[in-house]
Amino acid sequence: MQPTSTQHLRLAAAHLRAGSVIAHATEGVWGLACNPFDAAAVRRILALKSRPVEKGMILICAVLEQVMPLLEPLCAEERERISEPGDRPITWLVPCRTEVPVLLRGSHSTLAIRITRHEQARALIERCGLPLVSTSANPAGRPPALTALRVRQYFGDSIDYLLPGELGGAGGPSEIRRLQDGSVQRAGS
Repeated sequence: MQPTSTQHLRLAAAHLRAGSVIAHATEGVWGLACNPFDAAAVRRILALKSRPVEKGMILICAVLEQVMPLLEPLCAEERERISEPGDRPITWLVPCRTEVPVLLRGSHSTLAIRITRHEQARALIERCGLPLVSTSANPAGRPPALTALRVRQYFGDSIDYLLPGELGGAGGPSEIRRLQDGSVQRAGS
C-alpha cells in the first residue's frame, strides 16, 4: 500500500528537522531544501550544487512572519508588496539583519525570500514550522530539474529524501527582484 500524501509530508518534515537535505517540487522547478538554521545542511546543499557561498540562498516561507526575525524592519507597503499574490512566483531581495549567517545571505546585505504559493511546499513549511532553504535542484551550470527523474539523475543517493509531488506550472525558476527599487535581478518564467 502506498503512503498517503500526509505520510510523505510527515517523513519529509522529519528529515528536515533531523538535518537532512531533501528534494521537493516548487512553483516552477524542483528544489533542494533544508533547515536554514542547520549550517551543516546548508553546506551540504552548497556542495551538492557546487554553489559558491557568496551567492547566498533563497528561503521560502508560507507567511512573511516566518522570516521577519531575519529582516530589517519593513514598512507596511513593503510587507504588502512581498505578501501580495501574483501571477508568477517572485523572490524578493530584502535587507536583512547583520547577524544573518553568510551561508544564507552570501556576500550581500539582503536575504532572498519568497512566500511560496505552491500548495505542497506550503504544507511542508507549515509541518516543519520554519522557513526552508529552497534552491533549484541542479548542479551549477546545468538546467534546473523539471522532473523527479532529473533530480535523481543529478544527485542519485546524495539527497536524503525525494518528496513525491508536481510542479506548480510556473515553467521555470522564480523572478528575483530587489525590494528597495523593484528592479528585476533575474527574469522569471
